Amino acid sequence: MPKETESCAESITFVPMNYSKTQLGETICALATPSGVGAIGVIRVSGPKALEICNSCFKGADLTQVAGHTLHFGKILDGTEWIDEVLAAVFVGPKSYTGEHTVELSGHGSPYILKRILEVLVKQGARMAQPGEFTLRSFLNGKMDLTQAEAVADLIASQSSATHQSALQQMRGGFSKQLSVLREKLVNFASLIELELDFSEEDVEFASRKDLTALVQQLIVNLSVLIDSFAYGNAIKNGIPTVIAGKPNAGKSTLLNALLQDERALVSDIAGTTRDVIEEGFVIEGVLFRLIDTAGIREGSADIIENMGIEKTMERIQQASIVLYVFDAASTSLESLQAELQSFNNLQAVVVPVANKIDLLNNAPLFESIPGLVAISSKEKLGLAHLEKALLEIVNKEQVKNDVLVTNLRHFEALTHARNALQAVIQSMEMGRSGELLAFDIRKALHHLGEITGEITTDDLLGNIFSKFCIGK
Repeated sequence: MPKETESCAESITFVPMNYSKTQLGETICALATPSGVGAIGVIRVSGPKALEICNSCFKGADLTQVAGHTLHFGKILDGTEWIDEVLAAVFVGPKSYTGEHTVELSGHGSPYILKRILEVLVKQGARMAQPGEFTLRSFLNGKMDLTQAEAVADLIASQSSATHQSALQQMRGGFSKQLSVLREKLVNFASLIELELDFSEEDVEFASRKDLTALVQQLIVNLSVLIDSFAYGNAIKNGIPTVIAGKPNAGKSTLLNALLQDERALVSDIAGTTRDVIEEGFVIEGVLFRLIDTAGIREGSADIIENMGIEKTMERIQQASIVLYVFDAASTSLESLQAELQSFNNLQAVVVPVANKIDLLNNAPLFESIPGLVAISSKEKLGLAHLEKALLEIVNKEQVKNDVLVTNLRHFEALTHARNALQAVIQSMEMGRSGELLAFDIRKALHHLGEITGEITTDDLLGNIFSKFCIGK
């Protein structure tokens, strides 16, 4: 059970249930602000009896008679016992977040007081909300589609301006609009194909195969653009995994500390100081990078723990999107550097050679022949701006030039299935197959597109999505 639920309503029973329209007849309540002591705490109540339930314990205006989108001062009572002074914000359905009657009670932020208010609401007929149930009701009541509902969770979890803008764009319906256009075009042809099946004995063709081929090919291109955006979109959402790798004493941990402007990693002249992986978020101009400091790469160490750390380093390098290969510019030859970089040739990650300790150079060459090299001094904090610029350039080069980014694995999988179904349509037409097979594959494509926006759902799907939300949202 989530901590916020335990802290503010320990004595209140939560009833597991299926996520479906069958529960819309109940009125729900939950703490909408984080648990813990604060200046105020907000309790949200939504459902057909939200106004009556709140009014039964509210001393002030008659909440069942006031206009929507109004604010009212009063007291919350448990019988004759005065619990707290609150502000009651009234939203009359369907003009509310959930599409139902909704009341938000803003009281003092004492966990004890908020728990008491929730107990009174439950006593009057409400029940405690499940995770994400307010947003679920917004979806079930047609206030938003499924992609917009998922964007709400992404917006709450956003850690940078890039993730914030991506979530906002999706919540405003940008992704849904693109899918709607694609689906509408396909539905028009699907209806003609289905009509042909009704006249199969007369051998008539209502849907031009040439036009259908052109449409499906264009839809495949459009879907491919969305699918290809997932790698970048997912990295933006979760942070771009950026491994700091190199030999022992190359200055990897010093670089991590310098970028974070914090003594996050232990630094020592002793080779092999870093044994385990250290990971921290780092934002550059709104883009979140997950900086991963690793054990120095070397062979022949007799230290078992250090060797385990090196194994972890190699695992993280394989999983990285970017590898900052840090080397000591004062003690590394061009030949050895070239040999070291060749070992990364098979990586899918972008490898950035980082010449560290340039403050120790005495007019020595800075490896001008190495493409993409960035020269820095982690200790003296020289060249860090150039390194940050190089990281941003990698991201901007890799990103898909598209207004809509796919950031959700569920969307990526559904889009891929839809594209596969459309490719099957092309193959069927090339092979001269019957309209029944064409209609089957078109219906599959429409099904997978409908799964994304929620036109096609199951209780299991909704439960999986909304159970990951916080309670109160």
